[in-house]
Amino acid sequence: MLSTPKPRSLLHTREITFQGYAREDGLWDIEGHLKDFKTNPFQTSAKVWQPGEAFHDMWVRVTLNKEFVIQDIEVVMDGHPHAECTAVIPPMDSLIGTQIGKGWRKTIDTHLGGIKGCTHLRELLTSLATAAYQSIPGAFFDPTGEKPPLYLGTCKSWDFNGPVVMRVFPKFYRWKP
Repeated sequence: MLSTPKPRSLLHTREITFQGYAREDGLWDIEGHLKDFKTNPFQTSAKVWQPGEAFHDMWVRVTLNKEFVIQDIEVVMDGHPHAECTAVIPPMDSLIGTQIGKGWRKTIDTHLGGIKGCTHLRELLTSLATAAYQSIPGAFFDPTGEKPPLYLGTCKSWDFNGPVVMRVFPKFYRWKP
């Protein structure tokens, strides 16, 4: 828990959640939801948003196969600050057929960067990749067991030369790519 802060006033809250689902047809749905609120009335070109009313209320559902290739995508904006915001929904389909993995941020930027897309939806899509990896069983493992899980070497705890890899994956302790 953080320390007690100096006296202050809350101005803005952003909530982001992800949920991963296994489908009966062998695919996976990963859903992201982003909401922004202000504590004071907030004026945009569309209207005046009241305190606690979400002026960004956006959903993304990405359907993936076991190779992390996007099979389908759905986007809904229940709240958006400008009427023009919804124009970014149809271009989201350009991600169908792309793969979540190395270079995912670049893929997002190529298909939806700048005025082709929405900053908030790009933010959701970027983090959605981690939720997909957490949701899809076996996502990080080589079925032959000859290669290390993909997350090894990606953070301090999973350092190939560290104590966690030595304990959990001794076969790949001090492994060199």
